[in-house]
Amino acid sequence: MKPREALLGEVAQAIAQFQSATALVDEAATVYLGINRTDLRMLGLLYSQGSLNAGRLASAAGLSPGATTAAIDRLERAGYVQRLRADGDRRAIVVEATPMTHERLEAIYGPVGRSGMERLARFSDSELQLLYDFLVEGYRLQVEQAARIRSMAGEAASQPQE
Repeated sequence: MKPREALLGEVAQAIAQFQSATALVDEAATVYLGINRTDLRMLGLLYSQGSLNAGRLASAAGLSPGATTAAIDRLERAGYVQRLRADGDRRAIVVEATPMTHERLEAIYGPVGRSGMERLARFSDSELQLLYDFLVEGYRLQVEQAARIRSMAGEAASQPQE
């Protein structure tokens, strides 16, 4: 058995490598789709959550209203989303991924998901629970750190430049 400090370091290194590999997949997806990373994040949200109004989409993506509108405009021009009137309120607009988006995202991420499920099937129920708990905790950590870094950026912007 490895010493705890060595094992902690190896796990931290493996996490960093996993995050880098995920970024490589997403970068390849942006090239295939002809969009940027922000737009890919928006498509991912619409794909996983379904139609959203612009405010909810902005909040989920962590974007300002202006950045969200610009992203929706780009995605609409590319044929990946459409704006629809919300049921019951003709003034409200929802954003929805188009069938082309679903087809292309399935072509990209479907094989990743299926291969991942095959690999996960090797683990016992208790190991899967550990992985689940680790990933949920990791998600919370990343969201907290993103908020911390955004607040640092806001503080830096308010500091006088030398």
